[in-house]
Amino acid sequence: MTVHFIGAGPGAPDLITVRGLKLIQSCPVCLYAGSLVPPEMVAEVPEGARVVDTSSLTLDEIIAEFERAHAEGKDVARVHSGDPSIYGAVAEQMRRLDALGIDYDVTPGVPAFAAAAALKKELTVPEVCQTIILTRTSMKSSAMPEGEDLVTLGKSGATLVIHLSIRNLPRIETDLVPLYGADCPVIVAYRVGWPDEQFIHGTLADIAGKVRESGLTRSAMIFVGKGLSADAFRDSALYHEDHSHTLRSRSE
Repeated sequence: MTVHFIGAGPGAPDLITVRGLKLIQSCPVCLYAGSLVPPEMVAEVPEGARVVDTSSLTLDEIIAEFERAHAEGKDVARVHSGDPSIYGAVAEQMRRLDALGIDYDVTPGVPAFAAAAALKKELTVPEVCQTIILTRTSMKSSAMPEGEDLVTLGKSGATLVIHLSIRNLPRIETDLVPLYGADCPVIVAYRVGWPDEQFIHGTLADIAGKVRESGLTRSAMIFVGKGLSADAFRDSALYHEDHSHTLRSRSE
């Protein structure tokens, strides 16, 4: 018996990996985070499978489901949004499974910040931004470790992809305006890949008001950085005629 942690991607059912889908199709037990994973993502479970939405369960209740499946010798598809390694809350589940001696593996998924594809954006624009920082802010959740606050991270000038922080926009504005400027582009991406996906474009100065007017309060990511609106940038050296590498020699 194995618990298969599966990354379901940002939301669209056809953005799950082939491996992840095959596991869902084969496991007689399926646990999925219904607040972040649409039911369509687990629609292809085997007939008669036990399907549990874990959005209202505690960690102990989730582990009890694993133990029940283990006792019955049934594999479990444990479906998380995005890629499980990023804000997936899987570490504590794995720790419990280790203590219980229950086998598990992890199938990666398309990360939630792949919302940039829906925006038709490259987050690493030549000579504008070559670094992406995935982070969050602290509200009711666990505190951020020392040195990982927005002020510290923002000093890099990197493109920031801020998770789990849609209700903390005023604080984000306060922390980042001195570093990025009030006119720095911001995009809020809501439920990317779902039928009701939404993108709100603004700046550090006005994004909080725009989001407040929209009524969004959850399930959104915040992109901040100069590269989001860059258009006067140089072409990448990768395909430049004067650039040679092992697969392409420049003609003299």
